[in-house]
Amino acid sequence: MAKAHVVIVGSGFGGLFAAKALAKEDVAITLIDKTSHHLFQPLLYQVATGILSPGHIAPSTREILRRQKNVRVLLGLVEDIDAKSKTVIWRNHSNRYHTDYDYLVVATGAGQSYFGNDQFAKFAPGMKTIDDALELRARIFGAFERAELEEDPVKRRRLLTFVVVGAGATGVEMAGQIRELASRTLKNEFRKVNPENARVVLVDGAPTPLPAFGEKLGGVTRKELEKLGVEIRMNQMVTDVDADSVTIKDKDGNTEVIESICKVWAAGVKGSPLGQKLAEATGVELDRAGRVKVNDRLQVPGFEDIYVVGDLMSREGVPGVAQGAIQSGRYVAKAIITKLSGGEPTPFEYWDKGSMATIAKFSAVASIGKVKFHGFPAWLSWCFLHLLYIAGFKARVGTLLHWLISFLSNGRSSRTTTNQQLVGRLALERFGSGASGKLLRGEDLNLDGKRS
Repeated sequence: MAKAHVVIVGSGFGGLFAAKALAKEDVAITLIDKTSHHLFQPLLYQVATGILSPGHIAPSTREILRRQKNVRVLLGLVEDIDAKSKTVIWRNHSNRYHTDYDYLVVATGAGQSYFGNDQFAKFAPGMKTIDDALELRARIFGAFERAELEEDPVKRRRLLTFVVVGAGATGVEMAGQIRELASRTLKNEFRKVNPENARVVLVDGAPTPLPAFGEKLGGVTRKELEKLGVEIRMNQMVTDVDADSVTIKDKDGNTEVIESICKVWAAGVKGSPLGQKLAEATGVELDRAGRVKVNDRLQVPGFEDIYVVGDLMSREGVPGVAQGAIQSGRYVAKAIITKLSGGEPTPFEYWDKGSMATIAKFSAVASIGKVKFHGFPAWLSWCFLHLLYIAGFKARVGTLLHWLISFLSNGRSSRTTTNQQLVGRLALERFGSGASGKLLRGEDLNLDGKRS
């Protein structure tokens, strides 16, 4: 009798933990993803600000799963799902493949949402991929380099003004790190400009930073950021973004234009495009963010062989954080095992292990149930937890060593930037909206990078 075939789409927390939870089971697993790595997304901001290199938070998926004999890892872009014939349609370069499944786990995550203003992405990159982080690194460090050469004080001020949109965990961490980078790491490295004079502005429509952490910790976060020198603009919405500025509007309708070359977008998420394909194939409902509304067993209603986990999953009470993806991935693996043995899985129950966010070196906030704390103890807890979930021993050791360099000396050992990092995304956009798919299909580009 043939083994049950489990196809997992996506190598993030949900997909990876689902695959690992099936390691000892008598099933055949095929894991398909458009990237060759597993991304530890919560630490992307540290790649963007020169603390870590991409390899520390994005180890090879093949390396992670190399000892798991029942899984095959394939690099490809899943384009469609045929739910009736139980087939996944995907591409790699010019080749198109059809892979049949007995059980399908969709774990393709979420991307950045610009709330209908996708044109903002050209001027304010998000923070969802390694490419995003490397582009932002080039933009941030490049702004200081250009300021050193700029004779016009108005233009120099514009170059040294950094605007972070979104005061959730990513936005707070990014604003804090840019401020520390300017005031500590780059101190005394320039001769014409003083990096300490850089202006960092954090904008959000919520009343306090980190609204999910509660009013108390939000207030603590605001005070700590202001102590660092970050300008806080709460209850204000971004209405326009262009190459040189950000326009914001407060609740009274008053507008302000902040001149800035370097912007970071950390507000809002939307489900991956595969969610829409799944909706077309099954009729499943999507929420406002394009995430798939699953039942209490994380299945697509009416299709017991299709599961959706992680950030692409829309389930009340389950936040779009790493723990949600990890727990849903593990649950689905156990559900498949139960079904194969003839049983019926119990409904999924999310265990809220709390939330943590760093503000600056030695400063963080943590909310674990009714326990809320901040400062150095929260920072140590944050460090321990994040080290624990980084995949691979080498990545953990490397991350720890780089943290020691950064935290003890203010130095950052991963500051290298290239022009390719800076302009790569804009170059891809010249191919049109399907650029990433075209590259995986081998279209438009030869191996030397020239247009066909």
